[in-house]
Amino acid sequence: MARIQIIALSTSVLFLLYISYLIVKGRLREEYAITWITCTAILIIFSFWRNGLEIMSHFFGVYEAPNLVFTGAIFAILIYLLHLSIVNSKLHSGNKKMAQEIALLKARIDKLESSAR
Repeated sequence: MARIQIIALSTSVLFLLYISYLIVKGRLREEYAITWITCTAILIIFSFWRNGLEIMSHFFGVYEAPNLVFTGAIFAILIYLLHLSIVNSKLHSGNKKMAQEIALLKARIDKLESSAR
């Protein structure tokens, strides 16, 4: 096994352990951890399988293997950004609804306090 394979494999395993640590401590939710675990698993696979990137690039019809890496990374980032936009939209509408409910409750409390005097 080449030195670069050992470095890539050990780095990927350490990253996987760090992701697990973040999940256990509650700093990373499971739904987001799936993306990181999948990317790390892909890195581990290609760390063992040296010609895998060349084979995959020929399979997809990409002339140069590094172009496949960049294309895949850009595609993954776009999908992840879409997911974060959906989550952000849900949080925004939830915050708006909660602010409206708090305003209604405050108005009721003010009305009750003024009628009690």
